[in-house]
Amino acid sequence: MRLPFPLVLAVLSLAFAPAALPADPRHADPKDLDGYFPFTPATSPEAWTERAEDVRMQLRVALGLWPEPTRSPLNAVVHGKIDQEDYTVEKVFFESMPGFYVTGSLFRPKGKPGPHPAVLCAHGHWPEGRFGLLGDAELKKEMETGQEFLGIGGRSRFQALGVTLARMGCVALVYDMIGYADSQQISFEIAHKFAKQEPGLNDPAGWRLYSPRAESHLQSVMGLQTWNSIRALDFVTSLPDVDPKRIGMTGGSGGGTQTFIAGALDPRVTVAFPAVMVSTAMQGGCTCENACLLRIDTGNVEIAALFAPRPLGMTSAKDWTEELSTKGFPELRQHWAMLGRPDDVQLWPMLQFPHNYNAPTRERIYTWFNTHFGLGITEPIKEREYPLLTPAQLTVWDAAHPTPPAGPDAERKVLAWWRRDAEEKVRASRQVAEQGWRAIIGRDLPATDALRAAPNEDGVKIENTKTGEAVSVRLYRPKGMTKAVALWLGTDDSREQTVRDLVAAGIAVAVPDLRASEVKQNRRVKNPRESAAYTYGYNHPLLIQRVHDAAMALVWLDSQEPFSGLPMLLVARGSSSPVGAILRAHAPRLIDGAALETSGFRFSELPDYLHENFVPGAARYGDLPGLLTLGPNTPLLLQGEAAPPQPLPAELPVKVSASVATGELVNWLKETAVGKITP
Repeated sequence: MRLPFPLVLAVLSLAFAPAALPADPRHADPKDLDGYFPFTPATSPEAWTERAEDVRMQLRVALGLWPEPTRSPLNAVVHGKIDQEDYTVEKVFFESMPGFYVTGSLFRPKGKPGPHPAVLCAHGHWPEGRFGLLGDAELKKEMETGQEFLGIGGRSRFQALGVTLARMGCVALVYDMIGYADSQQISFEIAHKFAKQEPGLNDPAGWRLYSPRAESHLQSVMGLQTWNSIRALDFVTSLPDVDPKRIGMTGGSGGGTQTFIAGALDPRVTVAFPAVMVSTAMQGGCTCENACLLRIDTGNVEIAALFAPRPLGMTSAKDWTEELSTKGFPELRQHWAMLGRPDDVQLWPMLQFPHNYNAPTRERIYTWFNTHFGLGITEPIKEREYPLLTPAQLTVWDAAHPTPPAGPDAERKVLAWWRRDAEEKVRASRQVAEQGWRAIIGRDLPATDALRAAPNEDGVKIENTKTGEAVSVRLYRPKGMTKAVALWLGTDDSREQTVRDLVAAGIAVAVPDLRASEVKQNRRVKNPRESAAYTYGYNHPLLIQRVHDAAMALVWLDSQEPFSGLPMLLVARGSSSPVGAILRAHAPRLIDGAALETSGFRFSELPDYLHENFVPGAARYGDLPGLLTLGPNTPLLLQGEAAPPQPLPAELPVKVSASVATGELVNWLKETAVGKITP
């Protein structure tokens, strides 16, 4: 609705940049996992420290690890030792969360004095994972192409890896990805092949992965797998024969993703080797490699850079990593050099091979750990034959150690524990929620000098020169003295008269045209699988884009001489009310009062992850009631609420009304927020 022209502020009296503003980059198609993800190194260690803290927090939030889950007892069981000539193999399982198990094979050296370095081996998406064995024809082909060398041991890349590391003097834990080998509480089909939202996933009594409720609590397979890796570090560092100062991690493909993610988050990993995964191109195709918020304004190369200055080795192949030598690795070299360790990041291009975790790659891994663990083994280090074990010999479950419950109920139980554990921590700490929301919003308020404005047919167009994003704002100003400013978000049928009443009372009104205001749902990326992470792992949700717009308008208004120093009021109506609630928490120092027509809205109750107001993580950090506790202790009107949302600060001057009438809104703005302004 366009208001009558006489109310429009004469914008030419304000300071504008004369040039026309460029198109908003958000009009382009949303970014997906096959986009381009370059890394620009920081110019100094100090600048990197600040950036690294932001990216690392983004990872923690995206993976549902902020606040960190309680480290419940591992209740680790090690059994079934198989004694070989120069190493042993044991069966291991432990609880990463109560009732949720990590399973794997533990390889230990014999005849070498400890304590030993330890290596976590994340297997990735190779068929059958830890249990996988190549058939005769496949092994023959691998040997003919130079990818495997052992006629027996070459059948299992992961037994070969564990055995060789043990022979080198390392303790090696080859542990299962969710849905592989012994880890069947959440199935392979759910963890790695999920494709479609189904009835029952979003049941409020017990939801499941990929549901809107799970995503609103940032519960994902990738988060669970990352937590499994962190608890695996807890396990290996608790072993009496392990040196906790020499902990390595390696994996190929999806195991490479696990490696650089865990290495970015946990400083106990001192040496890492993610193979055929780090790239400025494809970021990880599986649902287990994607999480909402994870790669917005970042990517795998920068995430790998979080490992610096610790030693990081990599390989590339004839796959999405083939350009790493010229796109990504030079920047990583520059990054490590800036931190004083230029030789501690290395890439071995192996473009003669397709996507792999083959013997030549594993030999590079052995050399990397030999060097950085100081093992002193004569190189090259070659794999030798060993007694191949069958899946029946490797499985951790038997009559004495029965398989734990699996299926939808097991999935619901782990998500319920995860939710309850986070809720307790969020309620106990305002800072936890503030940092969570900061990561969801994805940026601080724009700096005043980053904003420029130009007149347009609606009033003024404001651009953030750092991001290229822009918002148009209509301005309505009293003829006489302006006593306050109201930033009005949303539309309703009575807005025209309401704005007239406010202007007559001496309150200027600014109405930003929020991003895609007429749109009622988010745009999906082209990926046909109905996992929210494929869209929101790379793009801000529509509601957060609207918050960015409202923040631009708010900061710009506050900087303009006609309005600077005046009381700043926030009004959010209808579907824009969640925008106002987030902006109030995002910019508490700029808002002197807020009126929100919340009408019982709760993020967790949205039935569709494409809904215009869907925000990953919003429920995790207290939902709308929790969000209201993060704002300033300035007057607040909540309309459409039958009772005050809980908990609200006792000192907050809040009025709660079941009504959504605009007359009540105008009177509250005039009488409460700005001290009984009269026309």
